[in-house]
Amino acid sequence: MVNPYLCTKISPKKMKKYISVFLFGFFILTVSAQQPTKSIVDELNTSYPGQGHVVIYQDEAIKGIVGRNITPSRPVYVSTDGSTAYVKMRGYKIQAFAGNNQRTSKNEAYRKQTLIQQTFPELETVVLFDSPFWRLRVGNFKTREEAEQVLDELRKAFPSFGKEMYIVTDEVKIPVDQVQ
Repeated sequence: MVNPYLCTKISPKKMKKYISVFLFGFFILTVSAQQPTKSIVDELNTSYPGQGHVVIYQDEAIKGIVGRNITPSRPVYVSTDGSTAYVKMRGYKIQAFAGNNQRTSKNEAYRKQTLIQQTFPELETVVLFDSPFWRLRVGNFKTREEAEQVLDELRKAFPSFGKEMYIVTDEVKIPVDQVQ
């Protein structure tokens, strides 16, 4: 049995109408896709009725670069032993210690640095002094997720000072081959 709703007959007149609407829509899409995109300067220089008029004069050398997406290049640094090339960028570190006791904080920061370096020699550790605070920061992480994974490992390895460790944003060194 044939479903009458699925097999409706379309008159030739309606068919021509549907085809002409389809072709007209296709023509409009094709023409609009082929028009070159205007730069922002060309758009501002275009006059529209009822609106103000703007004229921008620009050098031809600038015309070629306006509107291009330019990513700034970062300087490449080389480690002191010459084995690794890296770039400095905003990333994440783990703050493993922060103290402002002038008598004990410096020694505490260096003691914890030694412990972390012995357990995790692949992680960079840095002791910073920003009066009156001594801080110990660990690692160079491009993403917060990477820092969270290492933070979990540090807390497992050092449960006695795991509660005071947390993730901070800082300038980090990322190897050139890992930068996008």
